[in-house]
Amino acid sequence: MARPAASAPAARHYLMCRPTYFAIEYAINPWMDPAAGVDREKAIRQWEGLRDLYLRLGHRVSEIEPVDGLPDMVFAANGALVVDGRVYGARFASAERTPEGPAYLDWFRKAGYTETREPKHVNEGEGDFVTLDDVVLAATGFRTEAAAHQEAERFLGRPVVTLQLVDPRFYHLDTALFALSGREIAYYPGAFSEGSRQVLRALYPDALLATEEDAAVLGLNAVCAGNDIVVAAEATALADRLRELGRTVHPVEMDELRKAGGGAKCCTLELRDTPDPV
Repeated sequence: MARPAASAPAARHYLMCRPTYFAIEYAINPWMDPAAGVDREKAIRQWEGLRDLYLRLGHRVSEIEPVDGLPDMVFAANGALVVDGRVYGARFASAERTPEGPAYLDWFRKAGYTETREPKHVNEGEGDFVTLDDVVLAATGFRTEAAAHQEAERFLGRPVVTLQLVDPRFYHLDTALFALSGREIAYYPGAFSEGSRQVLRALYPDALLATEEDAAVLGLNAVCAGNDIVVAAEATALADRLRELGRTVHPVEMDELRKAGGGAKCCTLELRDTPDPV
């Protein structure tokens, strides 16, 4: 991959949800083990560290009020997909998370978003959609239905490329791929079907390919804003390669939240072309 030119930091607007009620009370992905338990206070400290990092980097952070009984609501990325100020809502695959969809959509409407869509098809927001300059990459295989890709494309007015996930550890697209810029990506090939790997190679021949070791600590559940990249502290090889590309890497400890299958990106929903922040 060619070394990118330095880009000026651009302030982003993120929506987050404090893990006030974080717990593992059920298992809906291979990471979750209700018998193992969690340290909620540690999870809150790690979440606060991520939020405070965004603020130090000059970004804006809005917060949605957590709801008792929805322990996974901390994973705000799953709550919607926001492109050009349009909000494509979430419809969760599991009964345990179903109430999160209306809760997030209600937040957006109260925040002044006028173009919102309650989806007909199962989709889990930015968990399975990655927005680039000219295209939206979208995954199916474990959570989001392929029909939701078409629904999002019609509503957002952006072309959507469907990819197939095949490794249950990487049940959302944002666990296996992230945008390095509007035209560059990093991904773990083993998470995708052979056909999808061919699509990615054709679209992004210079993509950064991550190792299984870095993917297995959710290193690809990363957040990129300009040259700044927030990445799991354990993904050391990935961090080194990003630094070689001239990026500024910000390692974060997210191991407590990772017990539920989430990392920095899972906790972060990007609001693109938004109304005034609330």
